[in-house]
Amino acid sequence: MKRLVALVLIAAAGPAWSAAGTDPEWPCIQRKQPHLSLGQVWTGPVPDDRIAELARDPRIEQLAARLEQRRLPMEEAETEIADFATGADDAQLTALMVAIMAKIEPDRTALIDGIARYGRSQVDLAQRIEDRRKAMADLEAADDPDFDAIDAAEEALDWDQRIFTERQQSLTYVCETPVILEQRAFALGRAIAGHLGN
Repeated sequence: MKRLVALVLIAAAGPAWSAAGTDPEWPCIQRKQPHLSLGQVWTGPVPDDRIAELARDPRIEQLAARLEQRRLPMEEAETEIADFATGADDAQLTALMVAIMAKIEPDRTALIDGIARYGRSQVDLAQRIEDRRKAMADLEAADDPDFDAIDAAEEALDWDQRIFTERQQSLTYVCETPVILEQRAFALGRAIAGHLGN
């Protein structure tokens, strides 16, 4: 039992907790990057006030909302971008990318914040497991052990360990989600930029 708890706590203290660089509570192997800027995913013109205004055009906003959805396959997104590009100039294409980023960035930021909270809850749970382990050791070391209390403590410890392990297993998917959003933004930016100057 003690060996299992030690392994769980080692897993918690391993690379998943330390790979963040500057944030010790960041639970992902991927480096924490709180914000994604347009310049990271867009090689086209730098937006100006006119483009910012165009990005609020209902037609562009509606298309941006559709394109940023991960359930829309990139092949379909590229087709829709090509259809839009047929009657669009470079300013409108740039505005489309600005509108996409205006939707992706808040979603991604909310995910990053949620992952940080997830990481903090895992740290707290790891500490609770350690506290339960110590309390159980004290119960077992008593001159007249209360076996009912020991059984209850063991059950609570097992439950916390199970929750911790399940959360650790789902962490891989959770941590990949911001990266998937970054990749989508980059792919959309490349697809849109491919129509510039045409």
